Amino acid sequence: MSESAVTVNGERRSLADTATHTTALDWLRGRGLSGSKEGCAEGECGACAMLLATPASDGGTAWTPVNACLVPVYALDGQEIVTAEGLGDPEHLHPVQEKLAEAGGSQCGYCTPGFACSMAGEYYRADRAGDEDEPLGEEPCPVHDAEHGPNGFDLHALSGNLCRCTGYRPIRDAAYALGSPEQGDPLQQRLSQPAPSPVATDVEVAGRRFVRPASLADALRILRDEPDALLVAGSTDWGVEVNLRGRRAPFVIAIEQLDELRGLTIGDDSIEIGAALALSEVEKRLDGAVPLLAEMLPQFASRLIRNRGTFGGNLGTGSPIGDTPPALLALGAHLVLTSAGEDDRIVEREVELSEYFTGYRQTIRQPGELIKAVHIPRPLARVTAFHKIAKRRFDDISSVAVAFALDIEGGVVTAAKIGLGGVAATPLRALATEAALVGRPWDVETVRTASEVLGAEGTPMSDHRASSEYRALMLNTALLKLYSRTVIESKEVPA
Repeated sequence: MSESAVTVNGERRSLADTATHTTALDWLRGRGLSGSKEGCAEGECGACAMLLATPASDGGTAWTPVNACLVPVYALDGQEIVTAEGLGDPEHLHPVQEKLAEAGGSQCGYCTPGFACSMAGEYYRADRAGDEDEPLGEEPCPVHDAEHGPNGFDLHALSGNLCRCTGYRPIRDAAYALGSPEQGDPLQQRLSQPAPSPVATDVEVAGRRFVRPASLADALRILRDEPDALLVAGSTDWGVEVNLRGRRAPFVIAIEQLDELRGLTIGDDSIEIGAALALSEVEKRLDGAVPLLAEMLPQFASRLIRNRGTFGGNLGTGSPIGDTPPALLALGAHLVLTSAGEDDRIVEREVELSEYFTGYRQTIRQPGELIKAVHIPRPLARVTAFHKIAKRRFDDISSVAVAFALDIEGGVVTAAKIGLGGVAATPLRALATEAALVGRPWDVETVRTASEVLGAEGTPMSDHRASSEYRALMLNTALLKLYSRTVIESKEVPA
């Protein structure tokens, strides 16, 4: 097995003797690439953003922004990244850097390299399109809608980058002033070539081991023999533990690049989503095929987090406040759990998500098992909604999350599934509320009665995000909010 190394700004750099818990951010800064900054160390500020070469659907490459502070550097073995230093230099600024400077988009400069990398990822997005010849007129920042510029720039590309002193208007101006990459742009030319293939990794430093298996079968055999090993996909949860709580794992198994865990298939009877497929990729490939997920995913943390985070990771932690479990519960999802038997034969079992959680951060997943895929049965419910109550609309953890999936025929509720997060020790189905809805007319009287039931579901607790009383009140109003929306939408449909 060759020596572990990462290609950084076009130069291959060895990982020799690097501690296995080291993040990409610490490794980069230790080698003099100090453009990436540590702001929050938990993926909320984006000051550490870098570009990762990932596979594109056409066989080429996409430049994908990710948080360097959360990614274990050994997860980048054999991969290719670009930091702010690789975009340009003071004598030859990159177009993104140039526009940021022209617009006054940098003050203290601490967040600027991260903004530049996230902005560059959107700059090179293959399907970004806009009316670049559209006259600016009197308004210096014309927009086609509230979240896209005339050049097709999607402001959500910057949703994980925070600025505390410049203000966002100059940064938005810079983003909307970008044209298209020139033909001679080396980072643009790189996109026509394939992204680096995953490489098998097995390193041990100071008694701690990091392994990326070559296949799912290898991963399951290792996990069977080392059931206490830590499984890591996007590392958006574990990276926080490493940074803020000083956690160290004796044995890490990286699974985010295993092909068997990265598929997405839309069939007649179900939709299968690989457990290690990044959430942003799930969102892109589904392309609205599951409206409830299309509503939930943009509210899940930030684009930087979704570029690494996975369904498997969000479910594997067993957290009661994750955003994906309520949505998947409402969709009636099943999980495929897989393991290796003593004869190395791969064993699979399918469980309903509603039976998966057994206690606070506890699940029925056995030692040696991992989540292979999520199955969503079809047909889908006709009326769906995802309500997230948080202190910030984006890039924040839910105080309460509620997902609805209802079928209403002839003005009567014929089926109902409601998933809740943040109101108990585990995500749960609002079974009592579902029973209060099914078979009854979809009218304000039914909704008010069922809302009182919903407000009493779970055992809401008080913490720094919200009081138990507030959580109960949010549950109480969620169904009324959904009803109001359906009434408004029905009036908008022409007779």
